[in-house]
Amino acid sequence: MRKRIFLLPLLFLSTIVFTHAQTKFSASRAWYDNKYSMFIHFGVYSELGGVWKNKPIENGYSEQIQAHAGIMADIYEEIPSRFNPINWNADKIASLAKKAGMRSIVITSKHHDGFCMYKSAFTRFNVVDASPFKRDILKELSEACKNAGLNFGLYFSLIDYTLHPFTSHNANPITADHHAYNKNQVTELLTNYGPISELWFDMGSLTARQSRELYDLVHKLQPACLVSGRLGNNSYDFCVMGDNEYPDFKIDSPWQTPASMFDETWGYRSWQKRENTTAKIREKLLSLIKVVSRGGNYLLNIGPKGDGSVVPYEAEVLLGIGSWLEKNGDAIYGTSCNPFTESFSWGDITTKGNYLYLILSGKAVNSITLPGISGSIKEISTLNNPTTVIKSKYKKEGLTVTFPDTLYQKPEIQVIVIEFKNKFQLKPEQLVSGKSISLDFHNAIKHYSYSCIDYYNNFRSIVRQSWNFSNNQKAAIPVIYFTNEEIGKEIELNWNGKKEYVSLNDGDKIPVSEKLEKPIWENRYYYGPVRSDFENIPGSIPVEINPSSTWLRDNHLKWNFISKWENGTEESMISLPIQYLFILQEITSGSAQNQLVEIGSGDGIQVWLNGENIIKHNNVRGSRMNKEIVLLSLKSGKNQLLIKFYNRYSYLLNYSINKNISQTVYKQTLSPQNFSGINTCELKMYNPESEHQPIRMNNIRIQL
Repeated sequence: MRKRIFLLPLLFLSTIVFTHAQTKFSASRAWYDNKYSMFIHFGVYSELGGVWKNKPIENGYSEQIQAHAGIMADIYEEIPSRFNPINWNADKIASLAKKAGMRSIVITSKHHDGFCMYKSAFTRFNVVDASPFKRDILKELSEACKNAGLNFGLYFSLIDYTLHPFTSHNANPITADHHAYNKNQVTELLTNYGPISELWFDMGSLTARQSRELYDLVHKLQPACLVSGRLGNNSYDFCVMGDNEYPDFKIDSPWQTPASMFDETWGYRSWQKRENTTAKIREKLLSLIKVVSRGGNYLLNIGPKGDGSVVPYEAEVLLGIGSWLEKNGDAIYGTSCNPFTESFSWGDITTKGNYLYLILSGKAVNSITLPGISGSIKEISTLNNPTTVIKSKYKKEGLTVTFPDTLYQKPEIQVIVIEFKNKFQLKPEQLVSGKSISLDFHNAIKHYSYSCIDYYNNFRSIVRQSWNFSNNQKAAIPVIYFTNEEIGKEIELNWNGKKEYVSLNDGDKIPVSEKLEKPIWENRYYYGPVRSDFENIPGSIPVEINPSSTWLRDNHLKWNFISKWENGTEESMISLPIQYLFILQEITSGSAQNQLVEIGSGDGIQVWLNGENIIKHNNVRGSRMNKEIVLLSLKSGKNQLLIKFYNRYSYLLNYSINKNISQTVYKQTLSPQNFSGINTCELKMYNPESEHQPIRMNNIRIQL
């Protein structure tokens, strides 16, 4: 057996490198603490207001009206001649953002149509050279933000209809010439408009090299400028959810939800129904609270009219939210996410230092129980109604907080704040215990980021696994088990705060199961191909699938029995880009045991065993076949292996399944550890290329 345990080398950091890292950390921290920003979709499309040839264009966002109305390029080039936003007032925009409680503004420097809202040296299709307005929108807003003490950020479309035809999905590959053009314009934006807090890239489908070049260019020109997730290929500083997407899970990395006033559009739409301002204020305030309580930032959009004025309805909504934040902002700014593992029907939670904020944004109750919390309470009250009597008492179930249910009847959402004398503690979640403790993928606490190649090939990625465990052994020598898939990988373990760095080499070989039996691979079915992005599943995955019944929401499709299949053969199926294929394999095992299988996939793969998702990752863009070893924990009797093969880029969907591989794993001893009481272990990659890429450690098991 060979084992190499290595220590983190001591690196001499130059002043330049240290300063850059410090600058980036400070910028990221400030961005995270701000929580709430203004998005502005404003361009030559605003002049059309969602109308073409006197008809409302209802299919698609109004800022993409050129594509949705089928406007020819030469005709669209004539529109700037009448784009004259005389009511544009950058100072008033900045003032509105301040009153709304926003900490920064992000404006579209160029959307998909290629029209620039600044004077660009690389195209005449810009607001200064092609419109009668003749003023640089970005320069004016940059100066207004500086004067108002707001951060200034820029949206930049990676696709450009002036350089290539538009498509329905807008996630087109970027040619070498187009990439050079993008770099030139990014250089303009980061050179001529002062400090830029974030560069919000959007759409396109870049190669890994193109994403990295743009990422490095941004940080070379402005080290404190943060890069958005839609640059792709895991080359970014913060993750971006889908449009108006509100995840119901926590994300360890900085992340953001971009939100529009109406799901139908971001750019101005003259015929949009704008009703019930009070309800809209509450809707968007609840969205802000939900995002912040899950650890994210909220980017709420306005779409000015073609004359440059803000739609009064949208201004009123922002001011309504700002009124609430003026009284309750302590529960939002500079906070961390809900520290509990579960969400609550009565509302949401944020925390900051010794403070816990209970935001009563859900179902009306008069009593709240916070499970597994401990700590001495110094004071408990409401943020904007200190005379309300709030009581608290520790019980067996946890901390119970009681209050009048009339708090839910007040016009504004109320916040109860609990101040602890010292930091509060929470009972460890998912405690693993027993005489023999095994730490594996199934009993791990998963920690997520958001891995993105492009808009349609992204997913919630597992970047860390951790365990809480109780062990009666004061001293133990852990043993790690792994497969050929992990050979050569370097990992970082953290035992109760003490780091151990391990290179997984070919240690002692042993059978994958103590009692190894050959399972029977029985019926196989396929379903699809179906158009979808990578992560999306059009329904829930049941523990057991009935292949004779209609499945998911695609009622026109059914499972198809595969009468003949050869083990390990690479199969191909005709497919369009952005489609997936499901394969369902039934396996019967005489006993509960582990089995190894080799699976080959193209652009992305997800694997479920008996309803549990055990594999999810995308592959290098455009790769034809990627083979990996997957550990299956079979139960006694019938098992169902479900695999989603994803095709993002090509016109053939390739896959393979090979069950006849060596059923052996490796084991290595780790450093001796001392345990007592409740202990923690954390597993992640050592020095990953990106903090967003999945660790892919599903086959690893640690035995104590």
